[in-house]
Amino acid sequence: MTDRPENPPVADATPKRLSLIGALPFWLSLTLIPIALIAATQGGYYTLLLPLWAWWLFTFLDFVTGLNLDNADPNTPDEALLWYRMITWIWFPLQAAVIFGMIYYATRAGHLGVVEKLVLFFGIGVISGTVGINYSHELMHQKNKWERWLGDLLLSTVLYSHFRSEHLLVHHRHVGTPADAVTARYNEGFHRFFFRVLPECWISAFRAEKALLARGKRPVWSRRNPFWRYAVLQVVTVSLAVALGGVEGLALFAVQAFSAIWQLELTNYVEHYGLTRKHLGGGKYEHVKPRHSWNAAHKATNWLLINLQRHSDHHYKPDRRFPLLQNYDAEEAPQFPYGYPIMTVLAMIPPLWRRRMNPRVRDWRRKFYPEVEDWTPYKLGSLPKPRL
Repeated sequence: MTDRPENPPVADATPKRLSLIGALPFWLSLTLIPIALIAATQGGYYTLLLPLWAWWLFTFLDFVTGLNLDNADPNTPDEALLWYRMITWIWFPLQAAVIFGMIYYATRAGHLGVVEKLVLFFGIGVISGTVGINYSHELMHQKNKWERWLGDLLLSTVLYSHFRSEHLLVHHRHVGTPADAVTARYNEGFHRFFFRVLPECWISAFRAEKALLARGKRPVWSRRNPFWRYAVLQVVTVSLAVALGGVEGLALFAVQAFSAIWQLELTNYVEHYGLTRKHLGGGKYEHVKPRHSWNAAHKATNWLLINLQRHSDHHYKPDRRFPLLQNYDAEEAPQFPYGYPIMTVLAMIPPLWRRRMNPRVRDWRRKFYPEVEDWTPYKLGSLPKPRL
């Protein structure tokens, strides 16, 4: 359950027109495709271009463009958002063409050595992780089936199809409680978090789907179990990688998939680090509020991540289209000092992350929960799981 914000942000009196011109910055993700072609054809140090372009160029642009604190009218109809939605619609065929085209090309390219291929496909994982999984996240939250199918297709290319079930049935319901694996605990380093959530997320997703089927009096092996669909789609993508590049093609496909998953879980780690919902007793927790997500208003990174950094509003209204997500100020929701690219780099170095973030978490506790005297059970995740 998500509580309505105590002071929901108010749309500007004269909101910006949601037109092609306004949507164009969100199409900057397309620049990654020619960068991938340059990296593959030139080899050498050019194979480093993709992560440099996606992470550091947009970080530089954050410093140049500053913050975006404006809010679009949240009642804008879908028909007015065509140019925004279209970038998420066209991304699957583009991403599939890059992944599988690169497998075909790289396994036959004599100028690319082993290390160059590994670095290149780590970079391809930047396309499928930083952009592809993020777009699948937008699509899986929508009501129409064909958009959710596009989300499933994108996730199959990184072998992480269960993310849809885990995110919709577990994370949004239980965020900030011990039942949500991807709410990073206070003082938990990213590397420990990563290898903890890989099995936990799959298990919790499967259990959630099993419970949903049971409520409809259907067995776990029912055709309605989406894990059958996930398996088929992933077998197809793996088979295509092998058909195009043999064992080497499979290995390169696995490198980009791992790279994408690593980026997804890095993002999951920073989004809710240390932010726990108050336990009210007997396995009951307060509703989700804006204070339970870290936010960032950095303009360029929000272009790349289609406003993912407006994370509090996403949890308030999960199916709200990305151009309509609302910004919250520091009085309502905790703010990152930098955009996600810098914060995820810090997360990879736990001592630096703790030095930067632990004081912020403690300040958050004092600000929003001065009545809580002992945070040990929250830190250890030893509180009761929420009642179903």
